[in-house]
Amino acid sequence: MKQQEIILRYGNNPHQIPARIYCKEGTLPLTVLNGSPGYINLLDALNSWQLVRELDEALALPAAASFKHVSPAGVGVGLPVNETLRQAYQPGELELSPLASAYLRARCADRVASFGDWIALSRQVDLPTAQLIAREVSDGVIAPAYEPEALEVLKAKKRGNYVVLAIDPEYEPREIETRDVFGITFEQKRNNVKINETLLQKVVTANQELPSSAQRDLIIALITLKYTQSNSVCFAYDGQAIGVGAGQQSRILCTRLAAAKAENWFLRQHPAVLNLPFKEGLSRAERDNAIDLYLRENLNPIEEQFWQKNFQQVPARLSTADKRAWLKKFHETALASDAFFPFRDNIDRAAECGVKYIAQPGGSIRDQEVIDACNEYQMVMVFTGVRLFHH
Repeated sequence: MKQQEIILRYGNNPHQIPARIYCKEGTLPLTVLNGSPGYINLLDALNSWQLVRELDEALALPAAASFKHVSPAGVGVGLPVNETLRQAYQPGELELSPLASAYLRARCADRVASFGDWIALSRQVDLPTAQLIAREVSDGVIAPAYEPEALEVLKAKKRGNYVVLAIDPEYEPREIETRDVFGITFEQKRNNVKINETLLQKVVTANQELPSSAQRDLIIALITLKYTQSNSVCFAYDGQAIGVGAGQQSRILCTRLAAAKAENWFLRQHPAVLNLPFKEGLSRAERDNAIDLYLRENLNPIEEQFWQKNFQQVPARLSTADKRAWLKKFHETALASDAFFPFRDNIDRAAECGVKYIAQPGGSIRDQEVIDACNEYQMVMVFTGVRLFHH
């Protein structure tokens, strides 16, 4: 039964009481099927639902998002998962439906960041997807519907306290939205700009070739940014976001952060990582943390001891040269930015990560400098003309 309000235990923090969500008019489009959602859960749920719904609409593929603190840690669509990714993502023998593949891509883009995430799924949740979710540490999930068997699997998580929300897929909010900050009400038109291939028509570089796979990945990156705390930059590859730099004060910091995450994603597919000799009995999270430290450089003595204790025998570390050689294998990466690039340093860092396709609004006084940098690397860059700040 739909409600007009849901009373919450507290707001952002335990001392922020009372707290609730409600509709000023009509009823909530949400139904709580299990558990008791919190304030931050619901912020994640509503932002992530908008993302996956829009992505499904744009690409006609099931979509999934993994959210933490109102920004996506990973986003994916329901393309087949190849054998290398299966080894890296470790679904085991579980069947991968298109929705399950989308979820696996979203959850495994940045497994360390996704620990304890909120999940959004664009279509009815099937049993394979629920079985994958059941294995991970997560706060809750939102979707338009659930198969009965899938719902029972999800209800059993967290000793029966896992939050499961259903949302009316036909719900549309009012065009004008408001929010209160420090007792003052802000009002604006909702950001309902449509992101699709029509935004990718203005190619400004010498290289004009933009294949359909690149258009798909740029759309994934742009829609991801639409629901990411700004400033933000997103790297995408093969149907998923692989590195999100969110909430930074400088554009280059966004790019560096997102690039580092993307490189980590590529390196997790290195044969040396896929064949690490883990000790028996390690949890998935413990393995993820051990891999993260294994791939990092300049560890302090405590970190060095921590990652080594997770293995039957201490494996040889990948050298910087090994890493660079492996990363050169990936050269079809897409990159999008929620606002213009003010300097070419963003392009130089992107080139180190195999970026070939870029989408950004344009409009900087140094646009030509950035275009020239892309031409040096034979990149393809489009100006969308649309800024995607999200706060």
